[in-house]
Amino acid sequence: MKQTTLDHIDRAILRSLQRDASLSQRDLADRVGISQNACWRRLKALNENGILQGSTARVDRKALGLGLVVFVMLRTRHHSVDWLEAFRRHVKTIPEVIDFFRIGGDYDYLLKVVTESMESYDSVYQRLIAGVELDSVTSYFAMEAISEQRPLPL
Repeated sequence: MKQTTLDHIDRAILRSLQRDASLSQRDLADRVGISQNACWRRLKALNENGILQGSTARVDRKALGLGLVVFVMLRTRHHSVDWLEAFRRHVKTIPEVIDFFRIGGDYDYLLKVVTESMESYDSVYQRLIAGVELDSVTSYFAMEAISEQRPLPL
């Protein structure tokens, strides 16, 4: 992916949108100190360059009863392209997996799972291991979310 150079105005726009993506274009332009037309052009360029990728709402997981966060570390003996594609497809079918990384170190993959309870996590675990062969699965249960969904440092 091509890295794009951003000036201080672009960064101010992105910081503002990370805090509140529901800002009107006029309010955003006022907040960063440019005209509404200039703001529109910059937003268009940020979208075209793939820096802005839609807009989403942050949802309070606890308010929805999703009180359990589990970090799942996976190790496998399989490293073929075919196995990796099958594994990616399988994990993407599990909606409780909200983040999924291939990592370096003692483990091969890291998953962040958000669910209601230990019982519901067990269901996620059973679906996870049913789809592909894994060498080891280690789960770490979050006791407290000290800081979640932080904006990118711009």
